[in-house]
Amino acid sequence: MSAIKYIGGLKAYLAAGECVNESSIFRLHYQFTVVLLIGASILLTAAEFFGLPINCITNLDQKNVINTYCWIHSTFTIQDYYLRERGSQVAEPGVGSPQGYDEEIEAKWRFHNYYQWVVFFLFFQAFLCYIPKFIWNTCEGGLMATIAKGLNPGLHREEEVTSRKKVIIDYIVKHIRMHNGYVFKYWFCELLSFVNIIGQLFLVDKFLGGEFLTYGPRVVEYSEMDQEERVDPMIYVFPRMTKCTFHKFGPSGTLERHDAFCLLPLNILNEKVFITVWFWYVILGTLLGALILYRIALFTLPGLRPRAMHKHNKAVPIETVEAITNKTSIGDWWILYVLSTNIDPLVYRDIMTRLSKEIETANSNSPYNSAGLYSSSSV
Repeated sequence: MSAIKYIGGLKAYLAAGECVNESSIFRLHYQFTVVLLIGASILLTAAEFFGLPINCITNLDQKNVINTYCWIHSTFTIQDYYLRERGSQVAEPGVGSPQGYDEEIEAKWRFHNYYQWVVFFLFFQAFLCYIPKFIWNTCEGGLMATIAKGLNPGLHREEEVTSRKKVIIDYIVKHIRMHNGYVFKYWFCELLSFVNIIGQLFLVDKFLGGEFLTYGPRVVEYSEMDQEERVDPMIYVFPRMTKCTFHKFGPSGTLERHDAFCLLPLNILNEKVFITVWFWYVILGTLLGALILYRIALFTLPGLRPRAMHKHNKAVPIETVEAITNKTSIGDWWILYVLSTNIDPLVYRDIMTRLSKEIETANSNSPYNSAGLYSSSSV
């Protein structure tokens, strides 16, 4: 049960941190997807559930040698045999006696050597999914955690909260229009997540011999076909039974060819893992694509920002939000937007109300007011 123990330990990774500085869709990319991929790779190593990864039937006594040979090299199925009737024409879909061994016949053999790399490949996918989060952690540097620290009335005394509110207001006013780099770096990481998912769809397709991109639609189509007409696409991509050819010298020194009939029990799980990955990648890619379009709208349509902030925290009057948004940059808006998810709503309302007055005062007292230091801007 060691595999289940390790998979259970991954649930701690899904827990949200004390300070949230990214969107829920971004967290799905680096949290849920990473747990899904690592959990699947750990499960594939669980010999207690599936036994040996390959088990071949042959008339030779050295069965362990055949198993090892066919695992290290590759097994094959025959493309023409997938549509033949099982039990009369073929033993299993794609598995039958090859009619000769010339080059033309062997060209129809479909070799399967991916299975020994699946565990490593899933770990590599998980690593790729964590890269945007690693980049964001490096760029963010704990800024939001520092800003939000000490603003929870349930954990800190009232005078401490009041002092922290003043510090934050002074910080925003002093560093106004200096946070654009913060938001653009984060949005770049979201874009990188989208590129990663789309790229991984093609990467898995290459890994599985060009069968992955259409894998999901074919599985759905298969489930709706008549029993007599359908051929399971999962068996085509992940065959459960395959053939393997082993050569050895006989007692007189003659080269002998032996056909082995091999069972691949792990493919029962592989087919479920990759159909899950296909649907999840399509869903996540769609969500990330919609998120990118939303970010573009926020950047190009400043009027959306106060509405988004007010919808996120309705404790703050829309007039106050508009007053702040119109006199700050998109980076300042993002800092305040994310801050609302990490502190008490009433404390946040107080900060926004006082910040609106501070910005208005600073705007009226600024000698650069005519130049529009705090005036409305598209950025």
